[in-house]
Amino acid sequence: MKIGIPAETLPGEQRVATTPEVVKKLVAKGFTILIESGAGTAACYPDAEFAAAGAQLVDRSAVFDADLVLKVRRPTADEAAAVRTGTVYISLLESCGADALVAEMTHRGVQVLGMERMPRISRAQAMDALSSQSNIAGYRAVIEAAAHNKRFFPAMMTAAGAAKPARVVVLGAGVAGLQAIATARRLGADVHAYDVRPETREQILSLGAKPIELDLGESGAGAGGYARELSAEAKAKQQAALANELVRAQVIITTALIPCRPAPELITTDVIERLRPGAVVVDLAAANGGNCKLTVADQVIEHQGVTLIGYTNYPSRVATDASSFYAKNLMNLLDIMVEKTTDELRLRDLQNDEITRAMLIAAD
Repeated sequence: MKIGIPAETLPGEQRVATTPEVVKKLVAKGFTILIESGAGTAACYPDAEFAAAGAQLVDRSAVFDADLVLKVRRPTADEAAAVRTGTVYISLLESCGADALVAEMTHRGVQVLGMERMPRISRAQAMDALSSQSNIAGYRAVIEAAAHNKRFFPAMMTAAGAAKPARVVVLGAGVAGLQAIATARRLGADVHAYDVRPETREQILSLGAKPIELDLGESGAGAGGYARELSAEAKAKQQAALANELVRAQVIITTALIPCRPAPELITTDVIERLRPGAVVVDLAAANGGNCKLTVADQVIEHQGVTLIGYTNYPSRVATDASSFYAKNLMNLLDIMVEKTTDELRLRDLQNDEITRAMLIAAD
């Protein structure tokens, strides 16, 4: 059974869907790995390491002629057209609702699986790419904040005087938010965190941060561990109550996202203009409109002395480890998709497992 790994073509994307370590394990299981030459270079995985692990270095057309095609990001129109009938295609599809590109693939007989559709159940944790990549995003967000901040994160004592720890506020305590809290605490910051879901309070406390508690008159807890959208009245209460907490911060990291909906606005222009000059806002929701409407996607801007960071692909900024995590997510997924008979590998019926059934885009 052949696995094709194409190079990622989206501008700024440095990850790759497998690594030499994972290739070696897949080859040992009986897979033939076809990887596009140069696919891992940006993630610091040179061709020579893939070849030494047992992969075959091929041109771009050959990787799409495999039995399974594995990518990180959504396919382009040319890539979708290159995948042959009968192939299983797997990546982060980055789509909500109707998707003409994916529909065209499924109607041609390609079985398309979206990594973001992984169900949040115990069995699927080792395959959960959204969590593995969000974890990296939360870490990198703090590193970006520290690099742009003009003050220390930890308390500092010197003969010349003392500096208090930076006050960091993290909005959203999902996977990215919790990692941001943990990273900021490791750097010595005074961390405060807020989430609309009341069950996150204990998690925030367990990481050494202080929970910000607001009475909105309703809960933001949604299905599957995600937040749900608040009512207009609750949103207004939230913005007003948060403002007094936010204006005291030197660093704000926002991670609030609702799947397939515009990012909720948590930081108003008024709050930005009340922050002290030198404050830094890292908006992890920039790709979905931003938790601050002043954020500009993929840019770092200043507004009245406040730096707003709107990068939309933090895992790519830690491409080596992000690729490693993602590759292992895929390898664990293949373990439930493919069975080994006496003389060959055989694809199981993807409808017969609750994980692959949830991930599968059906033609009808």
